[in-house]
Amino acid sequence: MEFISMILLFIFFAINIPVAFSIAISALVYFFLGQIIGGGPSLSIFIQKMVSPTHSFPLLAVPFFIISGTIMNYGGITRRLMGLADALTGHMVGGLAQVNVVLSTLMGGLSGSANADAAMESKILVPEMIKRGYDADFSAVITACSSVITPIIPPGIGLILYGVLANQSIGKLFIGGILPGILLCFALMFVVDRISRKRNYKSSRNRRATRSELWSAFKESLWALMIPVGIIGGIRFGVITPTEAGAMAASYSFIVGFFAYKDLKIKDIPSIVLESVLSTAIVMLIICASSAFGYYIAWERIPMQIADAMTSFTQNPYVMLILINILLIIVGMFIEGTAALILLTPILVPVANACGIDLIHFGIIMVLNLTLAGVTPPVGTIMYATCSMIGVPVSRFSKEVIPFLIAMFGVVFLLTYVPFIVTFLPDLLMK
Repeated sequence: MEFISMILLFIFFAINIPVAFSIAISALVYFFLGQIIGGGPSLSIFIQKMVSPTHSFPLLAVPFFIISGTIMNYGGITRRLMGLADALTGHMVGGLAQVNVVLSTLMGGLSGSANADAAMESKILVPEMIKRGYDADFSAVITACSSVITPIIPPGIGLILYGVLANQSIGKLFIGGILPGILLCFALMFVVDRISRKRNYKSSRNRRATRSELWSAFKESLWALMIPVGIIGGIRFGVITPTEAGAMAASYSFIVGFFAYKDLKIKDIPSIVLESVLSTAIVMLIICASSAFGYYIAWERIPMQIADAMTSFTQNPYVMLILINILLIIVGMFIEGTAALILLTPILVPVANACGIDLIHFGIIMVLNLTLAGVTPPVGTIMYATCSMIGVPVSRFSKEVIPFLIAMFGVVFLLTYVPFIVTFLPDLLMK
């Protein structure tokens, strides 16, 4: 009975049952069998574990940041950030593709969701790219790949979940994601430059923006840029918790969209609420189901068994990190990133701890790998979502994405073996 629920889980995934239901049903089967055979936990614990995440104060940050990102799209904040990105990089070769990358980097400090970022850019930026002569395959790939940056730049929702599950400082995780996110941005911009020169993709601006144009674009987006500054500063100085930061970001986005930019209208509120509730419901249902499933694997001591097996193979942190990186990429290709993070964190954190790996560093590696797996063929979830919205076959996406994957895996390798890149800012700012 020990592994039957894990076997069922992968069977349900294989036959395409929704993630939340797959996890919940697999856990429920274990509790039922425990009552029938005897010796298992009470069935009432299943209900308690399903409900308990809804009482978690830190997890309140998730719906707050989701609604914040939705308000930004309706309130004109996203459009102004795109204007700033265009002023900074529009003069470069492959200008709109470079704008795509920089916009994702700027959105990382606001929405924190790769899927939300990919959906937004697929609707707003990709039609313009195709109209200006960019291949649809290339446009889909750079949109999906640049969205990988979004959960790494604070306030990433994945970082919040890892911090709660691994009992690590969310503030340190937020700050630790800044330099890795910037590295990813530069890596993708380099690949865009190389490809654009070969294919003669033009810049979106005839010339480099003047100082006055840059200043004007900066002023237009200043209200939006204050959000990540306020979040990081507030957490660093102990003024606000990550949950309060989410509430502050949502309230601030509404005020800016309604009063400063005046793009947000009263008639938009029902649509904002509906989109936010649907997105939150999907994430929270997965979290609740995973809580019950997590109790099952803890009851059977599966994390400890896996940790013992892996550490008996090697206790070298560098070898262990390579093995974990490979595992995360493989799992992330088949399981939605949020679910994979929730399921694997209780299993892999004891392994990392036993090998002396810094858990802040490990958190960034976990979130980055699982997000990157979402654009990795054959079944990456971000890849499928982007291809369906833009109308690009997965086969053509898979061929086009290769140079971008090489660049991003290079960044993962660098972050894996140079943990200083991740830990420098948290150690400096949050001692």
